[in-house]
Amino acid sequence: MGTIKLSRQALIHNLDIIAHQIGGKDKIAVVLKDNAYGHGAEIIAQAVKEYGVKNAVVRLEHEAVEIADFFDQILILADTPTQTDEKFTYAINSLESIRKFPHGTRVELKIDTGMHRNGIDPSMLAPAFAQIAAQGLICSGVFTHYRSADTLSSEWYWQRRAFDTLKVQALEFSKKYGWTLRFHASNSAGTFRSDCSDDLVRVGIALYGCLEMEATLPQPGLKPVLSLWGDKIATRILKKGERVGYNGIYEAMEDEVISTYDLGYSNGLDRLASNRYVTPEGIALRGRISMDNSVFTSDADELLIFDNANHYARAVGTIGYEILACLDKDLKREWIK
Repeated sequence: MGTIKLSRQALIHNLDIIAHQIGGKDKIAVVLKDNAYGHGAEIIAQAVKEYGVKNAVVRLEHEAVEIADFFDQILILADTPTQTDEKFTYAINSLESIRKFPHGTRVELKIDTGMHRNGIDPSMLAPAFAQIAAQGLICSGVFTHYRSADTLSSEWYWQRRAFDTLKVQALEFSKKYGWTLRFHASNSAGTFRSDCSDDLVRVGIALYGCLEMEATLPQPGLKPVLSLWGDKIATRILKKGERVGYNGIYEAMEDEVISTYDLGYSNGLDRLASNRYVTPEGIALRGRISMDNSVFTSDADELLIFDNANHYARAVGTIGYEILACLDKDLKREWIK
């Protein structure tokens, strides 16, 4: 079924760059949602724990359960509790959701500073705190999310200013309830826009080495952690004039050696790359990608499909995030160095 190979050297390299940027590893919160962006949540969790990271972020409670042994605190972005675990903190994304959380739940309040996706309106900070207290919840943090930190525009600046103002307000309100709050706003791109003045940064795509920033913004020199490899199923000579795959969209202009490999769109190879993608080693993809296999101009027993998800993403007109997140969870994952 192919193999995902992970570079421990690249992961440590990226963590070193992030830690240097923010003034230490204690402020790093690794984003491991959606199977650690396809890398494998447990295998990445163990490695970052060994580095000294103590905080993680996931989307769902079951993801937190999977990695609970590796971290001191885990923020769950989009779920409500079904169990009690002192390590877990749950994001509140709207005023209406506060009543869904059981008494005693540790929560963090998300504030919408301009993303207009999730989070309460800044003007509702005081009512939100009052409702959280009335519900018997424990608020341990306030956070937001940047919408354009990877782009040179005014948006990052005004979101940053808005959040700094809210931090002051939140600290004043929290004294009434006896809460100790932590604050965080920076995603991967935001982490490299300025020195870290918050308690945490939430690093996802930067951790995995696939952060892309506009050319006028900082370029941190990260290294991709993940490469995707296929195993050969069969080799044949495709004769001049013969066609390969569904609907025969590729016709050989001359005799050529082709092989099928055990990766297809069910494993995360976007079908839009059919007949247009070329691997980092210059091997061409021929014809349509099938559900479980694809054809390349190679007879190698093992073939590198990509070693940077952003490069594959360009072939299909999307972003590296999507390619990584769609990688089959059942693919074998292993460290290579």
